[in-house]
Amino acid sequence: MTIPEILPYFIGPVVCCLIGWLTNWLAVKMLFHPRRPLTIGPLVIHGVFPKRQAALAARLGALIKQELVRLDEIADALRQQDLAERFRDTIDAAVDKLLTEKLVQAIPMAAMLLSDSMVRKVKTMLVPELLALVPSLVDRAAGAISACYDVEEAVREKVEAFPVEKLENILFAIMSKEFRFIEISGGVLGFTVGALQSLALWLLR
Repeated sequence: MTIPEILPYFIGPVVCCLIGWLTNWLAVKMLFHPRRPLTIGPLVIHGVFPKRQAALAARLGALIKQELVRLDEIADALRQQDLAERFRDTIDAAVDKLLTEKLVQAIPMAAMLLSDSMVRKVKTMLVPELLALVPSLVDRAAGAISACYDVEEAVREKVEAFPVEKLENILFAIMSKEFRFIEISGGVLGFTVGALQSLALWLLR
């Protein structure tokens, strides 16, 4: 066979390869582009993420609230920690400052009574009482957080307001190899289909 006769059998795989690669390249790009709706006659073209950003934000917020970040679990984790012991140094220093500085400033005559030994006695009595309040304060704080902070709404607002171009840059920085593989696999698949078509034509000639 001459070259002009063989050439059509090679053109098919090459064209199919280009079509497969271009199709997948467009599919990847259309995840984020066009960022604003593009109207062509009755057809409206809009990037998948820009179009569905609000819906994705709502679903993601619900998922995180239900499965990933639960305030009741955070509250339980706080209750299980010995926070009183962790706060001992802070409370001790605060009581010391209250007795030796604040109280003296408010009542100058108190300086005559507050010797070092008296300060130590007051701290010995007062610090344990304050530390005993920490667990109940943690419970009340956990309840207040659950009541006033809505994880689902916070996530929804942040994702909905997140710039699309920034998300695109992040995803392409993380998944550039995967996106490239998608494009190349489209070309390989297209070439394979074209080669099979050429083989079928060759066998049927």
